Amino acid sequence: MARFRNRLALLGSAAALTAGAVLPSQLVGAPHASAADERQWVALGDSYTAGVIRAAGHTFEIPRDGCERTDRSYPQVIDRDLGGLFELTNVSCGAATIDNVTSTPQAPIGRHLPPFSEDPDYPFPAVPPQSVAVGPDTDVITVGAGGNTLGFADLLTKCQQLGGESGDEGTPCKDALAAGIPARLKKVRQDYDQMLTVLHERASKAKILAVGYPTIVPSDVSKCGYGDLTKFGTITPGDLTWLREDVLEPLNKAIGDSTGTQDVADFVDLYASSRNHSVCDDAKWVEGIVTLPDQLSFVHPNALGHRNAADHVEEAMLNAIS
Repeated sequence: MARFRNRLALLGSAAALTAGAVLPSQLVGAPHASAADERQWVALGDSYTAGVIRAAGHTFEIPRDGCERTDRSYPQVIDRDLGGLFELTNVSCGAATIDNVTSTPQAPIGRHLPPFSEDPDYPFPAVPPQSVAVGPDTDVITVGAGGNTLGFADLLTKCQQLGGESGDEGTPCKDALAAGIPARLKKVRQDYDQMLTVLHERASKAKILAVGYPTIVPSDVSKCGYGDLTKFGTITPGDLTWLREDVLEPLNKAIGDSTGTQDVADFVDLYASSRNHSVCDDAKWVEGIVTLPDQLSFVHPNALGHRNAADHVEEAMLNAIS
């Protein structure tokens, strides 16, 4: 309701409605503003922003650049919702690290994940650092990054391997990798601080919104079913608890702490609102290792997860310009 009220207030103040116009009962997008009234919005981030998997829509760029932005990812959903209040530049890219957002070009991988899948268009040319899209005229920046700097995909792969070898016993992944997690989180914080500094320098008037990650692992890991590839495959229950408590929740905290330390960004929390929509919940907003019948999803938000992200990011964007 707060998001709806904020949008109504914004539309009224922008004089965007013609006399006698009727607002729809659902949020189907604001009327198009003139080019002079549009705010410049740049969407940065990794696959949790870009979409990437088929459960998050279809890739829409021709020719493909390998970043796999999909039409039901949250930047594209918001772009349709707000109907011209913002001019979107979406340079998010699957597999991007924080450094790829800040300063280092990225060689996108598309859907090339051997031995699981081959992409006929691979290899793709490198894309510039995402921050290049940001400039003095940018009004709003949304950025969702950190998971690849942490190495979450590698953790998932290793935890599946070790869990398969253990036969659903113990915490083999935690035992092997826990000692290195503090250093990974430290790098996330350092890189995030540097990224926010660069973005602020490139667009000093812009509102920066740092988007966190949703709930992925439920608090009740008994829901997850060892060996079920539509969930976490062969990751043991103990390791799932460790991933939630010592990896994923601290990752969100590291992002949130950076926004406070730098004082140039606001944190958009997706964790609380998605708490009952994890990979292992019936009403899931994040897919598991695979999506039936034969789609490799490797633990990414589906269209419902992106719709939830859009709701929260959209509200923060409207508040930023109200």
